[in-house]
Amino acid sequence: MATRPPPRRREAGAEPNPLPSREELRAFLRSATGAVGKTEISRHFGLSTEQRPALRALMAALKEEGSLAPVGRRTVRHSANLPDMAALEVFGTDPDGEPMARPIAWDGTDRPVVYMRPERPGQPALAPGDRVLARITRIGPGKYEGRTFKRIGSGSPSRILGIYANGLVEPVDRRSRASWVIPPGQEGGAEEGELVQAEPIPGGSRERFMGPKPARVVERLGRMDDARAISRLCIAAHNIPDSFPEEVVRAAERAQPVPLGTREDLRAVPLVTIDGEDARDFDDAVFAEPDGDGDGWRVIVAIADVAHYVRPEAPLDREARLRGNSVYFPDHVVPMLPEALSNGLCSLKPGEDRGCLHVEMRFDREGNKTGHRFGRGLMRSAARLTYEKVQAARDAGEDAGLEKGHVARLYGAFDALAAARLRRGTLDLDLQERRVVLDAGGKVLSVAPRPRLDSHRLIEEFMVAANVCAAEELERLHMPCMYRIHDRPSDEKMEALRGFLSSLGLTLPPSNLVKPRDFARVLEKMKDAPESRLVSETILRGQSQAEYNPENIGHFGLALPRYAHFTSPIRRYADLLVHRALIRGLKLGEDGLTEAEAAAMPDVGEQITKTERRAALAERDAVERYLAAFMADRVGAHFSARVSGVTRFGLFVTVEENGASGIVPMTALPDDQWFHEDAAMRLIGRRTGLSFTLGQEVEVRLAEAVPRTGSLTFQLMMGDPRATTPRGGTPPRGRQKITDRKPRPGQHGGPASGAKRPR
Repeated sequence: MATRPPPRRREAGAEPNPLPSREELRAFLRSATGAVGKTEISRHFGLSTEQRPALRALMAALKEEGSLAPVGRRTVRHSANLPDMAALEVFGTDPDGEPMARPIAWDGTDRPVVYMRPERPGQPALAPGDRVLARITRIGPGKYEGRTFKRIGSGSPSRILGIYANGLVEPVDRRSRASWVIPPGQEGGAEEGELVQAEPIPGGSRERFMGPKPARVVERLGRMDDARAISRLCIAAHNIPDSFPEEVVRAAERAQPVPLGTREDLRAVPLVTIDGEDARDFDDAVFAEPDGDGDGWRVIVAIADVAHYVRPEAPLDREARLRGNSVYFPDHVVPMLPEALSNGLCSLKPGEDRGCLHVEMRFDREGNKTGHRFGRGLMRSAARLTYEKVQAARDAGEDAGLEKGHVARLYGAFDALAAARLRRGTLDLDLQERRVVLDAGGKVLSVAPRPRLDSHRLIEEFMVAANVCAAEELERLHMPCMYRIHDRPSDEKMEALRGFLSSLGLTLPPSNLVKPRDFARVLEKMKDAPESRLVSETILRGQSQAEYNPENIGHFGLALPRYAHFTSPIRRYADLLVHRALIRGLKLGEDGLTEAEAAAMPDVGEQITKTERRAALAERDAVERYLAAFMADRVGAHFSARVSGVTRFGLFVTVEENGASGIVPMTALPDDQWFHEDAAMRLIGRRTGLSFTLGQEVEVRLAEAVPRTGSLTFQLMMGDPRATTPRGGTPPRGRQKITDRKPRPGQHGGPASGAKRPR
């Protein structure tokens, strides 16, 4: 919970206290349980009547920056806080069936969660889609408790995705525990155990106060025991378009290879692609050699020339913009472009001529860029390499089948760029992705962390450098650019993060002074500690989300003043726009950015940011469901784990061996009166003296695994018997007594970005 500035005392006749800083006033407003006025603010900070005009000016400045929201004529609240009464929509339920809601109107990025209290006797229970006007009490950052004041209608979902069984549709969304009944004749031919899409029946009502709402099956999506059921479920759940219109497929199949024409001939340059073993589309190739007298490096990054095939406002372009990006599941890919292009003419396959946009970059021996040049060319990949093969060649002093010294030169340039990045002080969380291995029938064989090699970092450094050059070149040309922007963490996230780090003896500068190197310092200090991974994940969750925008604010995480995505136009629409802008600005062809595209960039940036986040959620959901399917055969087994989340409704734990995460509900903890310390991220038992803190090692038993929702429930087998409160004593201030032990789900974790996904 935000730390409230202590009240300032002013003795009679003494000089007035200084005006609070913006950060102090924001912290006070965040900690307030409701709206406050100038009188309450003045009293808290010990201000005089003569200071009222200066206070009004300060409040006006906070309102201008978006930190302060008016409530009525005389009171205000922090814009990140909900008012005392708000319109809410129920979006799901907790494991005990109690509803959770979110505000209907919300302008921020992180919508708060409201845990709804049970309805009054005689009133029907709230269900997903119901809308209410509720009285709200703040219980923590982004968390509230609500009590219904008045029902204001229903915003029932237009579609319900679930499993049809016994005349009911059981939702696959873990947040929704409410079943839907399928009346006779409304089954749509669905069979037991099928994944279906259903829609509410208009005017349908539940049995008196109890029982599910009626719905009809409108689409059958296949059986849940089919090989691709999980990815099919995630595609449907996140509304990802997975089939191309016929005209789009025909347009891709009509495409022809790119001729040399006026392009620069790069076919003699031994460019190579380096990707994962399971990659099917290769959109970037690299080359490096000493520059001139050997005191620096010349690096070439060549990227598939997708703009040659996908012209503005053509069917291929409209479909690519709609999708925004490719989506990667463990068993297959939903591509942004049809296979004839994504795996065909746009894929930089070895020994085949391919059109490309390339950037030639020059760096000094310290990795500082001294110049760059863009061009449009024709290339021929010398080899299709994998990260593992390149790393093995590097470690053995070999050349992976290439000419002598080729691999060593790539790593020489990488070492220089990595040193420059280290001096710049970037945020490198280095979180491992999980690799799901399936057999031919779709059964999960293993789930394990994907190794993170220097070969991954090599490609990432080359791609980041090329992306920076693209943004700089478009600024030099005074051309529109779709920037990749990343804002600094919000004040509220910084306070929560600072509270967690302080429990580990770590500190961060004030929010307005924090820089990526400050996070890097924390990570370096904790790199060999047991809590290392947890610290990385917590810092990740404390960051703002990156987005696409034609207005540049820089990239906080990479510590770069300008940045754009240029290196993956096969799978990201933003990169295609950057290619078109470069083509237009450098007069490299007639297929450059149009005026209409430039004018639409703000809307397109917002749309492709949404599709990117949609893809990340779908990919994460798929991995979690595959993990739950893998763990379903191990119910009852014991695991070593760490506490990865501490909430007022229980603990979240993450299994060490495969990263599987699940909840330990409050009902599975020892019988005690539990207190939640939000700032310290700790649960403390009053009678037993047990405490559970973030990062703590625990042993757990898997109690339940539900592949349908991807949820895991654990029981705690061991605790930390450190007496933190004398038995029968009074808990210190700042602790929240938990009066109800029903578990309520929260969120934790976040997708890690791979080497080919520069931030």
